[in-house]
Amino acid sequence: MNKLREEVLATALAMNASGINRGTAGNVSARSGNGSNGDSGDGFLITPTGLAYEELAPADIVAMNSDGRHFGELKPSSEWRFHRDIYARRPEVGAIVHAHSPFATSLACMDCVIPAFHYMIARFGGVDVRCAPYAIFGSQELSDHALLALQHRSACLLAHHGMLAVGRDLKQALSLALELETLCEQYWRVLQIGEPKLLSEDEMARVLEKFEGYGQQPNTKGVV
Repeated sequence: MNKLREEVLATALAMNASGINRGTAGNVSARSGNGSNGDSGDGFLITPTGLAYEELAPADIVAMNSDGRHFGELKPSSEWRFHRDIYARRPEVGAIVHAHSPFATSLACMDCVIPAFHYMIARFGGVDVRCAPYAIFGSQELSDHALLALQHRSACLLAHHGMLAVGRDLKQALSLALELETLCEQYWRVLQIGEPKLLSEDEMARVLEKFEGYGQQPNTKGVV
């Protein structure tokens, strides 16, 4: 479990180093599987609330159970609810990255859905990247909105908030978060030129089919 704590912290540090997150915003978690001290069953490890990642040690990563209990002195991220609920609803998800990245957050503040302006939208499991309706941070309402926006998807925007990306492991979740921010930047730039020309539903269906056999891992329920 210590190794997984190290990986969660390393991912949080990499998230900030990449520029998709700053300060104490955002959060990272990983499904913990079986263990002790609250790490059993549907447990997960998550970054603590309100602390700079650069000041953390692996032992500061918080263990939580699916009933919302946390273990240790530090409190978990205020967003622990949507981490818990995603793990409960999506058994194929092993890690979650939430960031307040500049371009994704800018579009989220406009309640934008990212449409099929580029074929790589299919990387996230569908013909668009949805934007979950606004709800105050840390609330069950926000978690419920996020779950709906993530149906058959591996990422979504959170209105007036940021972005979420889920993967089979920490490496993939961070990679998808970076890809989403890149696409959001491209879409933002396209909007400066004019109305985007979108790929057809038929073409996106072909792309989605092709992505099923892309890379080294199969595409399952939007986690590619």
